[in-house]
Amino acid sequence: MPDRLTLAALNDADRTSFVAALDGIFEHAPWVAEASFAARPFATVAALHEAMMQAVLSRPIEERLAFVRLHPDLAGKAARAGEMAAESVSEQAGLGLDRLSDAEYARFERLNAEYDGRFGIPFVICVRRQTRDAVLAAFERRLGHAPGAELAAALAEIGHITRLRLVERVDGPGAPAVAGRLTTHVLDTQSGCPAEGVRVQLYEIGHSARALLLETRTNADGRTDQPLLGGGPLRIGTYELVFHVGPYFAAKSPALPERPFLDEVPLRFGIAEPEGHYHVPLIATPWSYATYRGS
Repeated sequence: MPDRLTLAALNDADRTSFVAALDGIFEHAPWVAEASFAARPFATVAALHEAMMQAVLSRPIEERLAFVRLHPDLAGKAARAGEMAAESVSEQAGLGLDRLSDAEYARFERLNAEYDGRFGIPFVICVRRQTRDAVLAAFERRLGHAPGAELAAALAEIGHITRLRLVERVDGPGAPAVAGRLTTHVLDTQSGCPAEGVRVQLYEIGHSARALLLETRTNADGRTDQPLLGGGPLRIGTYELVFHVGPYFAAKSPALPERPFLDEVPLRFGIAEPEGHYHVPLIATPWSYATYRGS
């Protein structure tokens, strides 16, 4: 990974240095940086990204199609042969697409072949914004697009991919939003106070498995010391928070029945906005609870 740059240094760079510094942001396409050079100086990192995307979107349709064809299939032959750009290798590995079973590889290869046969381009999606189930659902859904709509969808996903890469490469004002947050807050409405010490588990829910992502406890404010998820885009998908309120209320109210009415409270919810803030609070007594999407 190249060293981080500053937007000011890019604005001062000559053409050769500018193109070299942005190598890899757009897959196998140094001409994108070349075409953006004349638009300097950029006031913000977002303006730099917009100029680079405009360099792509302004090309004739055949050139846009050729550009999309530079991208690798998901979990395809290039991935298995180690022939992808380093950025794509890392991004696909982050979703576990380098560790699929033979049956899972076969499913991706079938979808890749069907998609290429319909559109003549690889299926492109920003895997860092997706769970594996969400990727497969998008694959199936986008096969129903008209060719023009699907080219637009592929280019929009390239926008998400390159925006993330650029923000990780370039420091400067006006960086585009690329990160989301998942937070919680547990309130004890029997006692009228935050619920401290409640064990909280976060799971990702998939068709084939329920995976524990983290386990933590609430602090004196009823919150967690760090966001449950953050530091990057949230992955589109289904999740479950499990709040272990039984032991908490048993410690607070020894007169409660030995077998609590509420023990573990599971809240299953969907994430659809990777750059959004999802706040999932729990308002509870020993006999009832409520939740909502907060802010």
